[in-house]
Amino acid sequence: MNIRDKLLNEGNYPFKETDYLWHSHSLFKLKSIDVNAEEQPNLREAEVYLGLTKEPLIFLDDLKLEGSNIRPDFLIFASRHTSKTAQPAFLVHTTGNWSKEADFGGDPNALSLTSALLVKAGYMSLNKKDLPTILSDFSVDIEVTHHGPTKLDIPLVFMELGSSKTEWEIDDAGKSVATAVVNTIYRYLELKKKGDTEIGLGFGGTHYAPNFHRLMKAKNIAISFICPKYYIQELNTEMISEMISNTTEEINYFLIDWKGTNSADKKHLIPLLEEFDISIKKTKDFKDNPL
Repeated sequence: MNIRDKLLNEGNYPFKETDYLWHSHSLFKLKSIDVNAEEQPNLREAEVYLGLTKEPLIFLDDLKLEGSNIRPDFLIFASRHTSKTAQPAFLVHTTGNWSKEADFGGDPNALSLTSALLVKAGYMSLNKKDLPTILSDFSVDIEVTHHGPTKLDIPLVFMELGSSKTEWEIDDAGKSVATAVVNTIYRYLELKKKGDTEIGLGFGGTHYAPNFHRLMKAKNIAISFICPKYYIQELNTEMISEMISNTTEEINYFLIDWKGTNSADKKHLIPLLEEFDISIKKTKDFKDNPL
């Protein structure tokens, strides 16, 4: 709600209330962009809508767009993030469940649709160089693929403000994520237009995927789904096929966090990956990348 308030009331992004109700709330449409046209020229190409759901985003299995002419190409879920450490953070990630457990939305052993370029655009937009002093202790993280929803037929990403009530209520933090959400649209269109970003799927490592996020930051690489080390043994060819087919872009290679994957998991994973006509690379293979 902090992020939503900054989008609707800060003045930089003038949203106009439409006549359409979405999940019993008014749907807003972005009228114009009050920014330097040279910085964000591609936003003129996009129609941007802002909605509010009645139910938690992770359990959203129906967009309820019947009766409207709105058919989004992509969905950005602006959400709060919770962690035991309560580390102040801005985060982006894809959604899905790697196992039979689906306690936090979505179906078991199922992934959403997503875009690697949208993930990279979200990460780049959150990773601002100049932040207010009050946000100096915020990290910018990419999480592995987790929780729902998985049933929506439109590619999506989550962009989150974490990780406790203290951070959720910081005005500058809400403004930062709100700005990043809109910038993500611009950056996605820019990356798509350039067409030179290599697309990968990630395997191994821990929940906050440090090696993958460093790789995405340092190289012209975008990664959609990331399966962490503790779910490698759950993988089969069907799940890997779903990782490929549910990514909007064509996959250039599989990426393995070599140090973040033990020998038993490598023995399980590599034969599965070799069944596909896609190159296998280690994150440490990339020059000048300390992974």
